[in-house]
This record gives sequence, structure tokens and C-alpha cells, in this order.
Amino acid sequence: MQWMPKQDPQMMKMKENPVVEADSSAKEHKCPALKGTNHFRLSSVLLTLELSYWDLPEIFNRNLVQMLTGCSYLESVCLKIRGAEFDAVFFRSIEHFLPKTLKILKLQPVIEQDAIHFIHELRANQNNLETAESGIPFSLVSPGFKLQSLSLVLDIISDQLISSITNSLPFLTELHLEDRPTKEPSPFHDLTNGGLQSLRFCCHLTDISLIRSRQNLPVYFRRVNDMGMFLLSEGCKLLESVRLGGFCRVSDAGFASILHSCLHLKKFEVRNASLLSDLAFHDLNGAPCSLVEVKLSSLSLITSETVQQMASSRRLEVLDLFGCRSIADSSLSSITSLDKLTTLNLGGGDITDRGLSVLSQGYSPITHLCLRGCKRVTDKGVSLLFHGCGVIGKTLTVLDLGNMPGISDKAILTIAAVGTGITELCIRYCFHVTDSSMEALATKRRLQDGSKSLQRLDLFHCSGLSVKSLESLKWHSFQALKWIGLGHTCLSGKGNDMLIEICHERPWLNLCLDGCEMGCHDGWHFHRP
Repeated sequence: MQWMPKQDPQMMKMKENPVVEADSSAKEHKCPALKGTNHFRLSSVLLTLELSYWDLPEIFNRNLVQMLTGCSYLESVCLKIRGAEFDAVFFRSIEHFLPKTLKILKLQPVIEQDAIHFIHELRANQNNLETAESGIPFSLVSPGFKLQSLSLVLDIISDQLISSITNSLPFLTELHLEDRPTKEPSPFHDLTNGGLQSLRFCCHLTDISLIRSRQNLPVYFRRVNDMGMFLLSEGCKLLESVRLGGFCRVSDAGFASILHSCLHLKKFEVRNASLLSDLAFHDLNGAPCSLVEVKLSSLSLITSETVQQMASSRRLEVLDLFGCRSIADSSLSSITSLDKLTTLNLGGGDITDRGLSVLSQGYSPITHLCLRGCKRVTDKGVSLLFHGCGVIGKTLTVLDLGNMPGISDKAILTIAAVGTGITELCIRYCFHVTDSSMEALATKRRLQDGSKSLQRLDLFHCSGLSVKSLESLKWHSFQALKWIGLGHTCLSGKGNDMLIEICHERPWLNLCLDGCEMGCHDGWHFHRP
């Protein structure tokens, strides 16, 4: 549930340039590129739609086709459908309506077989010009069509899918694939070493992402081992960004081959890889790449030793170690030597107040810090973080203190008093936070000259809050607040009249009562009632 002004559930978000006006009579005046027809007729180059699935797929597809038919010059199309299952057919035959100028395509969700079909069609029917059964004219992709970026969220990633991509789209520079299986993939229909080897035919590839999500089931890429990584690293030496998730049979040798073979590698991410350990980063000084972003998520064998190796990457700006439980205080002295680091995620690590004291002495210009689940950090640690002689107390803008039993009103009062730059604060599952914290945060702007105001605040499951806290959301307080999470608090079950009043007074404020992460799951601001 979410309180917000009434909107069309079919189209919750639309971004393009120029802006589409709903009033057709005003189109020519405000936006000369738009034609006064009964569907969109755009000369813009970017279209991003995030759609909510309510209608039958047939109705949805007809509306989508009508819109795409009028977008003749698009270079980038991103279509994301929220609330849909993979057994629903949404993007079938979409290739018939894609403009010939398209360079970037993102679809979510799409069935693997449909994806294979439309990718083959992009190549097989390049010269066709036909008319759809609905009577709407369309043109298939012309010989000049050169898709450069493809992003798909699928039910399964298989060798057949990879083969269709490499055979049909040789000009790709970016390939992002994520699957969300609802059952264990068949050993005869899955991604294997052979699929990774075929990626060598995309000789321009600089950015690749292959993720097996555990959203529906704890599944992995079980038919890929070190040999698959060797073949990938040897066949795609131009890679600058690599994101891998769910490769449970790839060891240190396989991952290290990417670090040492891809000379231009800047971004490296691995998640849910049970065999990856410190050994993969043992000789990082000898690696030819210059890493800017490293994300290692939910890796039980990664310890502080890896962080110490990272200290040699002087250009490192992002270090994400969420879920690496063996990361301890001893790693933080190495982190403080990274003078370009702006984002640090230590969530779930074995960090204590002493570690935050070390971090507060450093000169890393950290703006985003996540300590979620660091259960040994207390109010004292937060105070030390902001009162050290280093720069983090001044540079920090986003702070996550979620699921930390040692955090109470004292820590929040410290942030309100001296956290001058904080604009986003997460304190979900902080049971000892009370109305006093809300009062302190509400007056933060008035107490400090030059202090930035909060824009996002996550209070999910803060059971110590009472309905009285809603009074601080009235017009005179939290003037810059754009999003607040109130799920599983007494604020979401009582005082609804006050919530409605707040929404009328501040229509730009999104109140999420569903427990979403900050910003409602990748930007969504709509929920089913």
C-alpha cells in the first residue's frame, strides 16, 4: 500500500525528450516534434517506461504496439513491467515495431524463447516492410540497424540464448542478462562453458552482466566452471565491466583470470559465488587492470585480507562488501588510504565501534556508507564516526544503519546534531528508535546553518515509534522530504486520516507502507491496493 495522488495504473512513469503532453491540443505549441495523432508520434531518442500490469497481455500488447508505432526515431527503449509473471506474454513480436534507429534495448520480464525469436527476427527479416494484422504499418529492422546495448530479465539464461545473441547482434558493446528461475534449470537447458565461449563473437563487448537471481529459488549456474571463465576472459579481452552472480562452481582461478586478462577492466562484481576467496585477489598488484568499482556480495570466504589487497587500487571509488561476514575492523585502516573512495558498503560485516573510530580518522571522501546488519556497532560508534578528525563526517550524505540492535535515539540525535550532509537515512529494524529521534530529525535544518535537509527516510519496522511521530511530517517539518518508509510501524496501521491529510498537503511526498527499500524497488512509486 502506498499513499499518493491518483495515477493511471497502466503507465506509472514515462521519461523521454521532449516531454509528452497529455493534452493533444497543446502538443504542437509546447512540443513541435509531436504530431496531433491518436497515438504517440515522437522524434525523441530516449523512451523509458515502467508499466504496471493490470490488463490481459493481449490488451497490454495492443496498447504497447500502438505507442511504439509512433516512435520512429528512438535510439533507446527501456520497457519494464511491474507485477507480471514470466508465463505472461508481453513482448512477443515486439521486434516488428522497434524503430530502425534503435541502439539500446532493455526489456523486463521476457520469456527466453520469445527473446530468442525476436533476436533471430532482428537479423532474418532486415529488409522486410509489412503491415500488421491490426492495420498499423510497421517496419522491421533495416540493414543499418546496429544494436549496441541489450538488457533482458528472463526466466532462464541458456546457451541457445547466448548463441542467438552472438550470431545476430555482433555490434553489441553492452550485454546485461539476468534470470529468475522458478525451478531448478535442466542440465540440458542451461548456460554452460560453451555458451560463454561463444561470446567471443561479440568482439566489441566492453560490458557484460550475467546474473542468476535467487529471488524465487536458491539456484546457480551449475554447468559453468573455471574453464568457462578462462574462455570468457580470453575471448573478450576488451571488457571494462564484469558482473557475475550465481557461479557456484567457479573457483579463485576462474575469477582471477578475468582480473589478469582483461586489461581495461574498471568494474568487477561477483555475488553468490561460494568458492571465491582471498586467493583470487592475492596478486592484485600484478594485475594490469585499474579497478574503479569492486562489489563482492554474500561471499563467505572473503576476509579483510582482500580489502588490504584493494588498497593498491588507488583509483577505487566504490567498494561493496555486503554480506561478507568475515570483513573486520582490521580492514578499515586500508580503506582509509583510498583517497578517491566515495561509496563503501560493509553491511553484515564484523565491524565494531573501534572500526568506525579508525574510519573517522581517514581522508576517504565517502558519501555513501552502509553498515546494515553490523550488529556490534552501537551509538558510540556512530558518535565516533562523526566526531573524528577525518573528512567522512563532512562528506557523508547517505547512511544505512538498518537492522542494528545497538542503535537508539542517541545515534539519531548525533546525526541530527552534526550530520550536516545527510540527505538519506535508513534505520529500518532499529527497535530502540522512538519519537525523540523523529523530533530531532524534523528540526535538523533549523538547528544547523548550512545543513542539508533529509530527502529520504526509511523507518520500516521501527516499533518504538508512535502515531505522535506523524505530527512531525506536517508542513512545517521535513520540508525537503520526498520519500519515507513507514511499513510495519504503528504509523501504518493507525492515524490514516492524518496520512491522507499529509498527502494532500505534500503531493510530492511518497509514503511507502509496504516495506520497500529506499525509493520503492528501483524507482517504483506504485503498489497494488
